[in-house]
Amino acid sequence: MYGKVAEQDLSLHYLLDPDVLADPYPLYRRLRSEDPVHWDPYLHAWVVTRYQDVITVLTRFSADRTPPPEYFETLGVPEVSPVAKVMVKQMLFMDPPAHTRLRTLAAPAFMPARVRLLRDHIEQIANRLVDEIVARGTGTMDALADFAEPLPAIVTAEMLGVPVEDHPRLKDWSAAFAGMLGNFQHNPDLLGGVLEAVENLTTYFHNAVREQRKRPRPGLVHSLLSSEVDGDRLSDDEIVANCIVTMVGGQETTTNLIGNGLLTLLRNPEQLERLRREPQLVKAAVEELLRYESPSQLTARLAPRDVTLGGKQMRKRDAVIAVMAAGNRDPERFPEPDRVDFDRTDNRHLAFGWAAHFCFGAPLARLEGQIAFETLLRRFSTLTSTCEKPVWRQNLGLRGLTTLPISYETGS
Repeated sequence: MYGKVAEQDLSLHYLLDPDVLADPYPLYRRLRSEDPVHWDPYLHAWVVTRYQDVITVLTRFSADRTPPPEYFETLGVPEVSPVAKVMVKQMLFMDPPAHTRLRTLAAPAFMPARVRLLRDHIEQIANRLVDEIVARGTGTMDALADFAEPLPAIVTAEMLGVPVEDHPRLKDWSAAFAGMLGNFQHNPDLLGGVLEAVENLTTYFHNAVREQRKRPRPGLVHSLLSSEVDGDRLSDDEIVANCIVTMVGGQETTTNLIGNGLLTLLRNPEQLERLRREPQLVKAAVEELLRYESPSQLTARLAPRDVTLGGKQMRKRDAVIAVMAAGNRDPERFPEPDRVDFDRTDNRHLAFGWAAHFCFGAPLARLEGQIAFETLLRRFSTLTSTCEKPVWRQNLGLRGLTTLPISYETGS
């Protein structure tokens, strides 16, 4: 399909084609080799695809790109304002010093040492999910619905400090919200579901804040409530907005890490069997799977001033799309980038972003990914995909599957 695209049509909007979305890497390769800093007239944005240029954008360009609610009212679309009201308070869309302030107040909940304490509990959750799959006795599963979705949903609910039995509805709202986060085409058909999810999420977390003022529970909600730096504290609206973005990030990207990674292993059976034989490779394997099929494919920034990048002149406030997934396949940085290689050294990929906005949930996502693959390969003696053509979610920024049907044997 992509081979039919004329040169003058080089654009990220081809990701809207399901066939291109299923394998976006030829499109990324062509952008990177032919016009690595490309003005995309369809998106009215610069598209940056080389590893080093992506780092430059993530390090030096502005993340403060969400218009205020008043902007949408001026445009005559006030129905979008509730979404903007939440997003302008999320650290994902802030520059220093506002971003630094929020990150400093939220960071203690994600310290690597604190995350490591969760290993045994996450292993218990993963094993319980496998027990439930095996107990059905069908020899088949949907690895997404049965494992890759509930595992991070349960862990994220516990990390937030909200009732774990709420995880199914939090997962549904999270998926609806992510439908907007990952799409630059702003499909108007998604708006109704996004607005409903935003209303449900804000109501849910405002209730959680009120409840935890009376009866504190361990977790991020209480950490944000009690955090104080130099007398500064978060407002309730800031706590709610950042609980939402943390929950969505924690669920969607980790589900996609597990789903995309498992599909990659099934497509590279020699690597799957090697990981089964050598489980000590799991940390390196997770890093390589993050590089190879990045759950977060791209993100947007604004040029902070008139600036030249890759020989192209950008104007202040020009929109710039940094394609981390293209940078992760840049042959100037990663030899043989289209090959899965657990022995890859210096595998400093872009899957978690870079610099000030590097994902502070990365230690937890990595741990969940390691435990997921360890558990699946230990509990199942064979894993075989039963789907010839996997279907990818229509989400251009957050890459993930809709289902992953698999047959298995337990070997016992």
